[in-house]
Amino acid sequence: MLNLEALHLNIIVESNGRFIDGDTLMKDIVLYMPRLYKFTFNICSTINHCDQTNFALNQHIEKTFEYFHNNEIITCIDHFQEKGYSQRHIYSYPYKWKVYNNITNNFRGGLFTSVTEVSLYDERSFADEFFLRIAQSFPFMKELTVKNLKAQNNKQLVKSNNDNQTLSIIEYPNLTRLDLTNTHHDYVELFLFDRKMALPNHLHLRVDYQSLEKVTCNFTRYTRPNNCAKLAALYFHPVGQIDEHIKKYFSHTCIRCTAEFVLCK
Repeated sequence: MLNLEALHLNIIVESNGRFIDGDTLMKDIVLYMPRLYKFTFNICSTINHCDQTNFALNQHIEKTFEYFHNNEIITCIDHFQEKGYSQRHIYSYPYKWKVYNNITNNFRGGLFTSVTEVSLYDERSFADEFFLRIAQSFPFMKELTVKNLKAQNNKQLVKSNNDNQTLSIIEYPNLTRLDLTNTHHDYVELFLFDRKMALPNHLHLRVDYQSLEKVTCNFTRYTRPNNCAKLAALYFHPVGQIDEHIKKYFSHTCIRCTAEFVLCK
């Protein structure tokens, strides 16, 4: 380890009372590697709220990286009150990994050309502008998972703006797999029926059956344009609920059990 010249660190850590910061990396890693000249990292540390009541400000943690000169260091903190934990994400930029997980509304943006797999999570609702920012930041994204149980706050305003053609097109040209299983039905409607959402053909979608039933008005909603015809495969549970009107609605789509939906590795 003393002769190590380059280190690429990608870890998730459950911390005890303190987030990992620049001081931690300097004290526990850098000082033990005198020949280290290239150090990139992607570190997510979490703290249960029962273990900590006071958290360092983001500005304070940013200052702990003042001696890391090889890369720009991005830091972000999120507090999840409902689940009772906080998360600190620190990473070197430009970002070099293929996966970027648990992106929240606090995402700062940027360009992530190496990333092909993305997951979104928050206890606050996602606005349409957030999905536009994701599309712009991850141009080569192939797999997207959305986890958000909160309804969109500005849904009616966005619908009105859609009618006026004022919003930018949200494009995911390389998307092949989309997982909307654990999300509010507003996001299912956004991806399937919003005229500003441009999805590619041959998309594989995993979704909650009740949400799908709701946004399609029990499979009788035939408004155009929509993205339903672009689905190569649709995954939900239980498949035993499939009847003729579902098959007719998704006439060119292969319908499968949700367990068959696997993200590529």
